[in-house]
Amino acid sequence: MNPDVFRNSPSGRVIQVGQGSAAYWAFVPNPLPPPLSFDAAWIRQLSDADRALGELAGLGRTLPNPHLLIHPFIRREAVLSSRIEGTQADLADLYAFEAGQLPLPGIKPAPPEEDVREVHNYVRALEYGLQRLNTLPVSLRLLREVHQRLMEGVRGNQATPGEFRHTQNWIGPAGCSLNDAPFVPPPVEEMHAALHALEQYLHAEDNLPPLIRLALIHYQFEAIHPFIDGNGRIGRLLISLLSVHWDLLPLPLLYLSAFFEKHRQDYYDLLMAVSARGAWRDWIEFFLRGVADQARDAVVRAKRLQDLQAEWRVRLTKARSSGLAIRLADSLFDSPFLTIPQAQQRLGLKQYHSARRHVQGLVRVGILKPLDESSYGKTFVAAEIMPVIGQGER
Repeated sequence: MNPDVFRNSPSGRVIQVGQGSAAYWAFVPNPLPPPLSFDAAWIRQLSDADRALGELAGLGRTLPNPHLLIHPFIRREAVLSSRIEGTQADLADLYAFEAGQLPLPGIKPAPPEEDVREVHNYVRALEYGLQRLNTLPVSLRLLREVHQRLMEGVRGNQATPGEFRHTQNWIGPAGCSLNDAPFVPPPVEEMHAALHALEQYLHAEDNLPPLIRLALIHYQFEAIHPFIDGNGRIGRLLISLLSVHWDLLPLPLLYLSAFFEKHRQDYYDLLMAVSARGAWRDWIEFFLRGVADQARDAVVRAKRLQDLQAEWRVRLTKARSSGLAIRLADSLFDSPFLTIPQAQQRLGLKQYHSARRHVQGLVRVGILKPLDESSYGKTFVAAEIMPVIGQGER
């Protein structure tokens, strides 16, 4: 790392670690919060983000069955957050994996299963973290527990899942060395001190607006980089967890990975600019744009899913379908891929032919269709859901 890039930064300090040929430079971020000044333009942008988030929160509080929408949103976030780190799996791959149907027959070449497992682990980690908030506040302990589930059994499993790093890491292109890396986070001793200060800030009273605090915390976590692997994903998970923990949203409906993935280079450059020259304003403005953009996007997607659910119910009612058929249709928002044994399990039916009858009923009204000719009678998909969840995914 070139220390001259960070030498005069108001966001932290560079330190030399080691001696002689083994010496290297690292960056240690200052504790939060930094000094910030607000002008009219910044207040307008914050107001815009707050207004968009408030609309999403209001929608979340009126949803009759919010879990029908939360599950698709979490999975879209898992795909996009993991894609920032280089995975190739898409939403259909994730759903097919969860349904035990990967690879998808006749659709496209399957991505490496390792990629899909990483995305699936993101879902597990986020769902675990949200559930754990009922008994544990956002804290270093919670982040370690979430990290353990994120990294379990995938690439990086050797990188001590659930433990903060015991050695130095660095950020840079593949194959770069510690000295060539554009950014080297704090060495282990300073890392622990920085994490302690971050946890204190998480629990402290602060007059800054919550969205500003979220932007500060996301940067700080990424600058500390406390895990050997998985830091980017945990940092983005942290945004979702704090949004719910701080009651900014009643449900986990806001995810910024779509915005970060779309503007990936800006995302990296702006985080680096905070470390290099204290460019907090540029980073916070980018973050607030992401909040406003993704809050509005989430409102549109949620309403489209609600409209689709209502349309399906109209179709089923006209077809004189049973309540079990409606329940099966609702379950497709959680998992759009379906086999007859899975339908049997979802409906709690003892007989296979009863489940098949309900599946065929959904096929007749166009809610389900066979995945492809070779899988006819085996695997079905609710194809109308996928564009609503995944539109703009790439």
